[in-house]
Amino acid sequence: MARRGTIAGIDLGGTSMKVLIVDGRDSILGEARAITRRSRKPADILGEIAGTVDEALAVAGLKRRDLVAASIGAPGSIDRHRGVVHEAPNLGWSEFPLGPQLERRLRVPVLVDNDVNVGTVGEHVLGAGAGADHMVGIFVGTGIGGGIIANGRLYEGSVGGAGEIGHTVVLADGPMCSCGHRGCVEALASRWAMERDVRAAIKAGRKSIVLDLMKKKGKPRMTSSIINSALKRNDRVMRDVLKRAQYYLGILAANAVNLLDPECIVIGGGIATRLGERFVAPIREAAADYFLRDTDAQRIRIVPGRLGDDAGALGAVVLARQRLGRMQST
Repeated sequence: MARRGTIAGIDLGGTSMKVLIVDGRDSILGEARAITRRSRKPADILGEIAGTVDEALAVAGLKRRDLVAASIGAPGSIDRHRGVVHEAPNLGWSEFPLGPQLERRLRVPVLVDNDVNVGTVGEHVLGAGAGADHMVGIFVGTGIGGGIIANGRLYEGSVGGAGEIGHTVVLADGPMCSCGHRGCVEALASRWAMERDVRAAIKAGRKSIVLDLMKKKGKPRMTSSIINSALKRNDRVMRDVLKRAQYYLGILAANAVNLLDPECIVIGGGIATRLGERFVAPIREAAADYFLRDTDAQRIRIVPGRLGDDAGALGAVVLARQRLGRMQST
């Protein structure tokens, strides 16, 4: 039997997607996962999204007619008013009308936003940032993304581009970033940057088990589980590379505090989910050295996220409720 206010929350990534069916009390009724492939045509990916929603509904014992809406967090720059994905390099999309096309398939209203924005909203309302009126989310994965909560609501900026925290420059003459600039924190502390530095250290003659672990586990890229396994075996290269990344993330967190004056910074993403406080504690310590106000070290919470890989899908549901409520009240 359907519960009132049931929404499908969809977290769409470049390699996988997750769907949660959530009722009006924020209880998860069903979930499903699927692989996404950049090589697939947009229409095929739309079909996979709809099919995964159906799988999650089946787990919940529900049908599409039981949904009041679907809400999706997608990678890249988003026109949330039209539901258009401007650019999503990981999916090979440009000016793709994701919202309208998915609405035609699901036959319910579909809301679209950036994947890190919805993850930030999830952690703010249901996770580690609950109760904070001012919060910054920093999500560390293949890249680094962010979201800003101001006065209890998602801050979108003048054209919807607020929160691109991964492209904060923390080392002016640093390595080249995918955005074309040098020294962005994404080029220094993301998972792909860490993998680059591990490979460079091995090429320079240092010993590490990271590449062996990747081969053994059949992973073409260095995942959070690979990082965790290497650290458990006290791999010095991995330890040194992670320490450097945590230092730059600490500078980033301090910049966010000095600029935005939040009560809380939540560190999310795969590495934080896997390592928890082991990952965040050094970030917190590094940030304290760069705070403008010494008292911020005691006042501001810098904490790992609580929702893990549910953050995006749950945040999409929360954001949908907020926006649908505003639409109904106007």
